[in-house]
Amino acid sequence: MRKFIVLFALLLGSLPLSAQDNQITPAPGLFEAEDGELDATQTLKLYMDEYVTDRETLLEAARATGLDIKLVRRPAKQGYINFISDGEYVSEEQYYLYIEEDGIEISAATPAGYFYALQTLRQIVENNPDGKLPACSMLDYPRFEYRGILIDVSRHFRSLDFLKRQIDMMARLKMNRLHLHLTDAAGWRMEIDSYPRLTSYAAWRTPATWKEWWYGDRQYVEEGSEGAYGGYYTKAELRELVAYAADRYITIIPEIEMPGHSDEVLAAYPELRCSHLPERQGELCIGKEATFEMMQAILDEVIKVFPSEYIHIGGDEASKDNWALCEDCQRRMREEGLESVEELQSYMIHRIEEYLNERGRQIIGWDEILQGGLAPNATVMSWRGEEGGIAAAEAEHYVIMSPHGYCYIDAPQDAPPTQPEAIGGYLPLEKVYSYDPAPETMSAKVAYHIKGVQANLWAEFIPTDEHYEMMLWPRAIAIAEVGWSKPQVKDFANFRCRALDIVERMQAEGYNPFDLKNEIGDRPESREPIDHLALGKTVTYNYPSFYYGPQYAAAGDVALVDGLRGTWTYADGRWQGFLGRGGVDVTIDMGEPTVVHSIKADFMQYCGPGVYMPCKVEIWGSLDGENFEPLTVIDHEVRYEDVPSFMNFGWEGETEVRYIRYKAHRSRFSGFLFVDEIVVR
Repeated sequence: MRKFIVLFALLLGSLPLSAQDNQITPAPGLFEAEDGELDATQTLKLYMDEYVTDRETLLEAARATGLDIKLVRRPAKQGYINFISDGEYVSEEQYYLYIEEDGIEISAATPAGYFYALQTLRQIVENNPDGKLPACSMLDYPRFEYRGILIDVSRHFRSLDFLKRQIDMMARLKMNRLHLHLTDAAGWRMEIDSYPRLTSYAAWRTPATWKEWWYGDRQYVEEGSEGAYGGYYTKAELRELVAYAADRYITIIPEIEMPGHSDEVLAAYPELRCSHLPERQGELCIGKEATFEMMQAILDEVIKVFPSEYIHIGGDEASKDNWALCEDCQRRMREEGLESVEELQSYMIHRIEEYLNERGRQIIGWDEILQGGLAPNATVMSWRGEEGGIAAAEAEHYVIMSPHGYCYIDAPQDAPPTQPEAIGGYLPLEKVYSYDPAPETMSAKVAYHIKGVQANLWAEFIPTDEHYEMMLWPRAIAIAEVGWSKPQVKDFANFRCRALDIVERMQAEGYNPFDLKNEIGDRPESREPIDHLALGKTVTYNYPSFYYGPQYAAAGDVALVDGLRGTWTYADGRWQGFLGRGGVDVTIDMGEPTVVHSIKADFMQYCGPGVYMPCKVEIWGSLDGENFEPLTVIDHEVRYEDVPSFMNFGWEGETEVRYIRYKAHRSRFSGFLFVDEIVVR
């Protein structure tokens, strides 16, 4: 009866969880503390009624809670854990958990629901090491049906044991999808009988690190060669991994990249290259029928190993330039009546989708598969922001939200100068946690088609397992809560406390998560607005070629005097990015003659994504706006460095000016210049 009272209260919107008091991750939808406690130091008698399936799996999960469990055939009245299959459920993963002085009652819609209830119970036990479990009632189910992580095993190969450890932690956090990025230029990782050179050759390289390989000669080597680095999974190993994940209610979704990111395929089978180009190519030739024969044969082997409904086929970042010049691709376009290379890619995606649909499977692709027309049944994984996902949802396609600004956890999570080399940017735990895949402002139609959220951890700059775990956790914990918990029960301050506890437990268990308790946090200069003499003054951008790039406009023409200093990332809407041939050249009108003592501006350098310091800075002053006197010229030697850096370029002294001209010149490396504020004092 108690369960139905709680359910009724939930449906009425009462009995809300107090986010500040919550100790469960991800935060449950409904939690109510009760009077009393259960002595869990005693042996608890576990009963499962006749409708409960997956008994062995659930029994193992029950024992993993740390409780002393004895399986019994009849429900007990004291010291019990009773699994009861009754009630109405709004989700297949829903569970009800009730702890009282006499025992624990759990009911659920499916074995997955029981499993998630046991993960919650495990956390309660961990939070109460004295064995006294506080009485409470809980009704809980996920906000989204897809809650995933992408693990990239192409750039750097990971062992089966490593993957199992991550699956274990995902399961404890009620995540249910592991997207395995099995193929990319850096290495093919799945045994394919029909095309054996994918693993005997395209799975191996020298040198070991992706960076040295990518910026070197990008050569592959034969398996067993001296110094060969890489690896692949046999089909038996992958079946073992699939079964291991399934026992934890996690589905593994394999990704087989096409038509781009296929350098390794073309190295092993060069006959699939476009007709006109030399050896180095990254896109499959869509004009050759042999390309489809190969991909279909590969997919036939993939679906026999992976029972998942969805197969990820990539579809991202294909250059398309090759196809415009390739005789075979141009012939295909004429024969099929295709007007653009975008339509040519869409043609391939359609054919692959039809092939998989005929075999009872569906495709997922990155949002570039929208180009040229989306395949009829495709699900879109939106990574270049949310626009592609919204467009797909408006066309009634299902969408997994994975925007890089929130979900690409290969960016540094703390002050970049203190972190190992990464792709660039800055993505702290708080920003990941703030993401809402389907906010209230989204239309009901679009929100309905948003099926979940995924964190992606690409491994270009992550050679070791320890480094990979450090990048993955605890930000993946935040994604788990984003995917499971309703926005109204989320609270970052409370979540951070819970994440600290989880990190400590992970460390005790041999994981290597980021040391959250010693987090530095955002760039100190960015935390408070700055007041200075040029605040709000008029800024003139002197030449079109010196203008800021539209994608990094920040606050536009007022950005350099708006009082907001930049964070650790150039994508924060505060740093203004210049890509013109000249660099930065702006004039600030102070409005009237003003005595100034310093003129300074900060720049950043992230060599990986092409952001560099200026090689020269010139600062000039004028009273009339026509006759400028030089205040300083600063020459700077720009060097390629792995570690991000920040530097101030400025002048100090005393002068009277009305106009200030600030010029920063691009270096021999070209790339972007990013400046956040020209501070005048």
